[in-house]
Amino acid sequence: MIALGGAIGTGLFYGSATVVKMAGPAITLSYLIGGIVIFFIMRALGEMAVAHPVSGSFSQYAYQYWGELPGFVAGWNYWFNYVVVGMAELSVIGTYINYWLPDIPTWVSALVCLVLVTLINVINVKAYGEFEFWFAIIKVLAIIGMIVFGIAMIVFGIGNGGQPVGLSNLWSHGGFFPMGLHGVVMSLVLVMFSFGGVELVGITAGEAENPKKTIPHAINQVVWRILLFYVGAMTVILAIFPWNEMETTGSPFVQIFSHVGISAAANLLNFVVLTAALSAYNSALYSNGRMLFGLAQQKNAPKFFGKLNSAGAPVNAVLVSSAFTLITVLVSYLDPEKVFLYFMALATISVIINWAIILIVQLKFRNQRVQAKEPLVFKMPFYPLGSYFCLAFLVLVVIIMAFMPDMRYSLYVAPVWLLCLYIAYKLKSKS
Repeated sequence: MIALGGAIGTGLFYGSATVVKMAGPAITLSYLIGGIVIFFIMRALGEMAVAHPVSGSFSQYAYQYWGELPGFVAGWNYWFNYVVVGMAELSVIGTYINYWLPDIPTWVSALVCLVLVTLINVINVKAYGEFEFWFAIIKVLAIIGMIVFGIAMIVFGIGNGGQPVGLSNLWSHGGFFPMGLHGVVMSLVLVMFSFGGVELVGITAGEAENPKKTIPHAINQVVWRILLFYVGAMTVILAIFPWNEMETTGSPFVQIFSHVGISAAANLLNFVVLTAALSAYNSALYSNGRMLFGLAQQKNAPKFFGKLNSAGAPVNAVLVSSAFTLITVLVSYLDPEKVFLYFMALATISVIINWAIILIVQLKFRNQRVQAKEPLVFKMPFYPLGSYFCLAFLVLVVIIMAFMPDMRYSLYVAPVWLLCLYIAYKLKSKS
């Protein structure tokens, strides 16, 4: 549920409208391709998490199997990634609130939600788990309900005056590939942003009661479920609602039911997409706290972050991470129209760095295990071809980002960020 909560969020409920404009109905193919890559990345992480379950996940693995500098970079980049993801999730909460209360400024909604989620994360790890479970349940049931109701509209015309909608919208407005293969390729960047969060399973390994059983089960299940939710949900939406009439502001899940005049369903789904954003921010803050805690354990962050409260939560790490996401409130005030795109671009490049580190570390981890003749309980399939294939795909995504004006600036930020981490590591080593 934690992995589903992290991956089924703003990317699907809000960002999918932008992606549909890029590829049309063929976006379902983009999600399928992205899902296959994510499966291999998850299995690479799972192989290490089962063999070595720790809180802090692949930062610890990079530190142990690659070296001190990669471990330092992996940990801090992952923290940066989820700070930015948290900002992206917070940035759209105001849009959902405005569906009901248009006069409330988006920055006010972001600030209120930030405070509430922070309190949840410092109370108790069980409080986080309980809230995340119910947040994820709401999303999962809503998507299943929307798919079932959408199929009823497509086949039986329920909610459409008894007239079956059919599947013609999937090819009637410029064909299935209205933007050609170029559109599918360009959409892969935003699709990969949508899948960011599935690696949260690895973060939770250190706190799972039976990681050798639960982690493989979670990884194998979450990938096909995400594919079902993304591919299935988008196929239903695009069958009901012409892709060329979809607006890029607001959630397409709400738009389709507003379009056909079912206000009750539209209101319900707006509540769902609101809880989805809260869920993804909740997951982001949880992972940030654990990553800073893990960095403190490695002595790659101040000891201050290694302090636990009486409930076992890394309270200082959570509070500092939450304080950084306050930047969202400021940007939402200054430029509410483009705030989501700014943070999405940064989140995409940082999660690509994370996934690349996972794959490289897994190659080194496997090599060490083979040399030591130590058996593996949960092996990544098609090793090492699967790892190299995914690395090549991630390089392709970065190249595509260079041709997208709204994404290109993140490619300037990433080298500067990595250079800052290198300098910080050298200063830490000297001190």
